[in-house]
Amino acid sequence: QVQLVESGGGLVQPGGSLRLSCAASGSIIGINFMGWYRQAPGKERELVARITSDSSTNYSDSVKGRFTISRDNAKNTVYLQMNSLKPEDTAVYYCNALKFRNYWGQGTQVTVSS
Repeated sequence: QVQLVESGGGLVQPGGSLRLSCAASGSIIGINFMGWYRQAPGKERELVARITSDSSTNYSDSVKGRFTISRDNAKNTVYLQMNSLKPEDTAVYYCNALKFRNYWGQGTQVTVSS
């Protein structure tokens, strides 16, 4: 089993920045991917960014150039630095880990509003 705990969400004005953190614990050896998904009201959950065990990354087109995913293996933590935030980035953000199956965190709310 893998446990994921997110932190760092909140309310920010358009153009602002936030950093999300996701701490992994449990059976973390052998995790293939870790990433961030988001789900806005009335919409399906979508991939935001993903990072592999060797730190290769990919991003959705909507966040490329604004968001950066990174990992600290010593802390078993994945980060999502979000810059130039837009109202359409408002969503619940979920941390994800893939090891034979998907594991999810509890989600953290990000609200971008003036």
